[in-house]
Amino acid sequence: MSIAIIGAGAFGTSLAQSFASGGTKVTLWARDAKATRAMQDLRQTPRLPDVTLHPEISPTSDAKDITQSIVLLAIPLQKLRSALAGFPELEGRTLVACCKGIELTNGIGPTAIITDCLPSATPAVLTGPSFAADIAKGLPTALTLACADVDGGRALQTSLSAPNLRIYRTTDVIGAELGGALKNVIAIACGAAIGAGLGDSARAALMTRGFAEMNRMAQALGADPATLAGLSGFGDLSLTCSSAQSRNFQFGLALGRGEGFDPSITVEGAATARATLTRAAALGIDMPITAAVVGLLDQKLNLREAMDQLLARPPKEE
Repeated sequence: MSIAIIGAGAFGTSLAQSFASGGTKVTLWARDAKATRAMQDLRQTPRLPDVTLHPEISPTSDAKDITQSIVLLAIPLQKLRSALAGFPELEGRTLVACCKGIELTNGIGPTAIITDCLPSATPAVLTGPSFAADIAKGLPTALTLACADVDGGRALQTSLSAPNLRIYRTTDVIGAELGGALKNVIAIACGAAIGAGLGDSARAALMTRGFAEMNRMAQALGADPATLAGLSGFGDLSLTCSSAQSRNFQFGLALGRGEGFDPSITVEGAATARATLTRAAALGIDMPITAAVVGLLDQKLNLREAMDQLLARPPKEE
């Protein structure tokens, strides 16, 4: 068994490590040829400094080495379209997106981007509560594999299972994508609340009402509510809103504390919040927490104003 992973960041490399540990040969593509040579020679990467690359991982920066029928795309969502433009040879293959978010320019998720760029490819998405460091260490992790094609999903579930990865399957691609995307917005809000010293009760309220927002948007777009209650929705929300390992939560902490944040760190929730609010307005969906996050991002609200705005909303049934 052999697969390819495009994207040698922390998550792509951790997946490669996990699959290789289960006996799968992995071609790991990195854009930077110098970094690739270092991985080949030293069997290490600065993205996961405590990990020695498994012998079954073959780092490369040559697209011609990607010959497998199953290719995982561990690329930030906002860069996915431009990245796929450089891989026309991926037409006709099974492409599994391992990114979470909504494209800012077009308001669509990763599988729709794949279809736009490579119409003959079979798109799928791998999502759920997971941190790269945990996966790389071999710690147990459960994920959702969403593929509209039933037989294709079953085959992928078998191919992508690993000793520490338990894969659950669904055909609800919309629900799986939106759960993974929208929870990042709520994580920013929770981080901001904790950073501002508003306490764990405020975080719990934001998580709960944020989950309601996620469901409103997902169901309006045709998702199954059960999907949002699973790993790709509630599970990912719980992890991302409660751990400092989450980049979106860390970004929110910095917002709440009035501190700067490293611009080189990908924070998918920021672009997703803006894209979601635009889509929600067009659909007439009320998403007050998302609106508050966008207000913070655009510096139209400070944290106190955002919280007062949420608390002053009219009373309603839960």
